[in-house]
Amino acid sequence: MIDAYGYAKVLDYTCKNECSIELIRPIHAMNAPKEIVSITFFQYPEKNRWWAFNQMQLALSPLKKAKGKKFFKLMGTGGGFGFSLKPDLSTYALLMVWEDLDAAKNFSLSESYLRFNQQCSSNFTYWMHCIQSHGTWYGAKPFTPSNETTDGPIMVITRARVKFKKVFRFLNFVPKTSLAIEKAKGLIYTKGIGEWPIIEQATFSYWNSREQMENYAYNSDHREVVKKVKDEGWYKEELFARFIPVNLNETHE
Repeated sequence: MIDAYGYAKVLDYTCKNECSIELIRPIHAMNAPKEIVSITFFQYPEKNRWWAFNQMQLALSPLKKAKGKKFFKLMGTGGGFGFSLKPDLSTYALLMVWEDLDAAKNFSLSESYLRFNQQCSSNFTYWMHCIQSHGTWYGAKPFTPSNETTDGPIMVITRARVKFKKVFRFLNFVPKTSLAIEKAKGLIYTKGIGEWPIIEQATFSYWNSREQMENYAYNSDHREVVKKVKDEGWYKEELFARFIPVNLNETHE
């Protein structure tokens, strides 16, 4: 969403023979039980993109039944460096919030996940623990933040519902925001995601450090856009959340 983070180039993750999850470098061991957040990006070959598009509706019922699931959103992704009318039809994002470590691990063995895995050409998953969250997602507060802090690697999810009467104003500032994120230092990965084009926007970004993320958020052209968002009331609803990356294979008491 435009008041937090735009788009940047998407890293190229591929599988030669079959889909596999690429886990982020271990940063924090995971306390158990503790809520886990995952976001998986599935990339599809052209022959399977119609199947992927249909899953935006067909997969909802099975995903709702996932054991240990607290919240989920299956979303499309945006093309280019900013919010545009052109979607990235090759890539879809699945955001899941899990009750605990076991639920997060077991999902990769579920029929719902395996169905996605069989159709994609590649996928990669980020595993996270929420440390800060403000706002709502259709009235819900999907993430349960802890009191942890970090100066190291950090992930951010932002989400907003844009008011219809503010859509064109929103789009006018996309190029400036996209240019700022493209030049941002310390950005590892970012991708625009959303439930509906333009009016339902979210963004996932991953940074080397909190300092570099905040330098972008508060000390670039992005700051001007944030001010206009607040002064002009562009959004019906918004959410901002920070996360630390976690390793599912390590636990400690």
